[in-house]
Amino acid sequence: MHDESLNGEVLVILRHAPHGTSWLREGLDAALVAAAFGRRVTLLFVGEGVTALVAGQAVGALGQKGTQPTLEMLAMYDIDTLLVDQQALDERGLGVADLLLPVTTLAPPELAATLAAHPLVMNF
Repeated sequence: MHDESLNGEVLVILRHAPHGTSWLREGLDAALVAAAFGRRVTLLFVGEGVTALVAGQAVGALGQKGTQPTLEMLAMYDIDTLLVDQQALDERGLGVADLLLPVTTLAPPELAATLAAHPLVMNF
């Protein structure tokens, strides 16, 4: 699966759950800033990062806000390419119907092709 829609200038990889650390929020903030400066941004949710997309999240144990408000703003910044590691969804018993936003799922070979297709990759 290698098409032009996956060749954004910036790939932001989100690997962390929404609560417990600030990595996910920082990754989303970096994506919004890049988009605000006119860069095309693709988000890739892998590992625990896929849980950020689960609908109906509450505030975390340490009072951390959920990511739903930020995720809902992505379209305003023209961030509409959301990729998800299918294996990570499967490992957590999740499907695309459980997610807040429409996504494209990727199998492991497609993940490698996506990484290769992006000149700038940021990991969070």
